[in-house]
Amino acid sequence: MQTLQPPLDVGADVSKDQIVVACAEQSFTTRSIANTHAALLSWLKELPTGTRVGMESTGTYHELFAELAHKLGLIMYVLNAKDVRHYAKGVGLRGKTDRVDAQLIARFVAKEHPNLHPWLPATREQRQLERLLKRRAMLTRTKAALGQSLKGLSGCGTQLKALVSRLDVLVGYIDTRIQALIQAHPARRDGYARLQSIAGVGPVVGSALVSALQRRCFVRADAFVAFCGWDPCAHDSGHKRGRRRLSKRGPSELRRLLYNAAMSASRTKTWKPRYQRERAKGLSRTAALVVLARHITRTAWSIYTHKTEFDPKRLTKGLT
Repeated sequence: MQTLQPPLDVGADVSKDQIVVACAEQSFTTRSIANTHAALLSWLKELPTGTRVGMESTGTYHELFAELAHKLGLIMYVLNAKDVRHYAKGVGLRGKTDRVDAQLIARFVAKEHPNLHPWLPATREQRQLERLLKRRAMLTRTKAALGQSLKGLSGCGTQLKALVSRLDVLVGYIDTRIQALIQAHPARRDGYARLQSIAGVGPVVGSALVSALQRRCFVRADAFVAFCGWDPCAHDSGHKRGRRRLSKRGPSELRRLLYNAAMSASRTKTWKPRYQRERAKGLSRTAALVVLARHITRTAWSIYTHKTEFDPKRLTKGLT
């Protein structure tokens, strides 16, 4: 009778051409594998069922490895690089090489996997939508940076205007492709339409929200708020009650878009009373907008999850 091999805790340091893998168990030999379909599949088939594999998010270089491992039934964790870096400092790690990083990730997975969320692959359309939104954000930042860096520089006005115009054309092309992906999928299209009924939520914010909400399952509004980085973190010690600060975890671009939506919403008849109430409490403009952004985030989750329409009357009940 064949003895089943116990699952392993594997860490992977991913680069464009190769992946260095290590294991928390001492019997496992650290090795380097080519980041190709054939090489990865051959190695992954050697791992026992239930093996846990962790890697840092690397843009697109980790996707092939993650998808192949998931198809084989392995448990995948795509980790925040900042968490791994803080963990390395916490355990007193000094050096940094591919081998050391892989060993550290394996150790992290072995110790922390009960508190980690397994990675689930996106569909082809979901992946396309996420990438288009990221590229749109990059173009928007580039346009803003160009405007700031060349502001006041004589003789560049015409060239800057022409360059910004070309960037606007490219952004418009990306927006067209985003809308095509949304409209092609019935559930995505309906969710997008409901989200746009929220005052302050426009096409770009609606696209980012429907992408995030369809890609992941959030069982409560608080989970989506935390995913967006709007959750306040305590800083207490003994009798001292420290100032609460936002975690600012999760996708920074979605958080930026929701903050922009709050700025727009604060000027609407629907959201303005709530914004003014927060200001009357003594909150700064930024803090009041963050509160508004958190409300919009909760509202978006509720509308998308329960397939309802935005009802402004529900917002004013607690204000009268």
